[in-house]
Amino acid sequence: MSNTKKIAFVFPGQGSQYPGMGLDIYENYTSAKEIFEKFDEISGKSISKLCFSGSDEDLKQTVNSQPAILAVSLALYEILNEKVHITPDYVAGHSLGEYSALYAAGVVELDELIKLVLKRAELMNNAPNGAMTAILGLDEDKIAELIEQCSSEGIICAANYNTQIQTVISGEAKAILKANELAKTMGAKRVIPLAVSGAFHSPLMKPISENFAKYINNTNVNDSEIPVVTNVDAKPTIDKAEFSSKMLKQMYSSVYWKQSITYMVQQGVDTFIEIGPGKVLSGMIKKIAPEVNVLNICDKESLENVIKEEFNKCLM
Repeated sequence: MSNTKKIAFVFPGQGSQYPGMGLDIYENYTSAKEIFEKFDEISGKSISKLCFSGSDEDLKQTVNSQPAILAVSLALYEILNEKVHITPDYVAGHSLGEYSALYAAGVVELDELIKLVLKRAELMNNAPNGAMTAILGLDEDKIAELIEQCSSEGIICAANYNTQIQTVISGEAKAILKANELAKTMGAKRVIPLAVSGAFHSPLMKPISENFAKYINNTNVNDSEIPVVTNVDAKPTIDKAEFSSKMLKQMYSSVYWKQSITYMVQQGVDTFIEIGPGKVLSGMIKKIAPEVNVLNICDKESLENVIKEEFNKCLM
């Protein structure tokens, strides 16, 4: 393990949204306002209004939550970048959050990124029927055993390896329903069915990804300026050709989040800064690697806190 102290920026995905997000930075920072205005212009609808005054139900819809979370994350990132001028050693994002990471690493320019995520959100909103469940309290081996025992009921897989004992499973409804019951008998502490529009990060998403491919192929993708630790393999990526294939694969593959954080810690990262609405990833990282510093930038107050005080402490 490297002894050099390193920093990683991480960006959240769906589930981190909340009503009113981004309003305080929009009202106080020109760079944030410009990001929201660009989202409104390209989407042809008011993403900013959705963030600032949309209902919880509106924001839960995949077609809305993805561009809304992206807008807030990029607005916060732009302010931080403007005020602090720090280049992280790695960037990563959880599912949708990987698109924020791609922007931070210079892989896709803003206009094209917005168009790409709008299409991704639209396609995923109309995903084939399926189900997802968060399972707490079972380790990776137990999850593998659970999936094997339920696979006779239909397609089922691990969608998100979030922490050592929190995994999201995804697949056909009948198989997930069986897994929900079986998980309890195997010692799961909590079994939480998720309100989603499809079986994300499962083989059921392959037809959607094939549709998405033409949009990726029409997007200008660059080599990254900063290594992006990608969801599909928890490995650092800089080559533009790899990004195109991994964006496609990400839709139907597991998110190796726990493994991504572990990799970065092994490379010497001792400070993670979550940039985006909510504190979901911060909580996960504290469970995966309790020894590291975890900072969170989700609104004006937390942003200014990091800029003025906490960030300087971590660099001392």
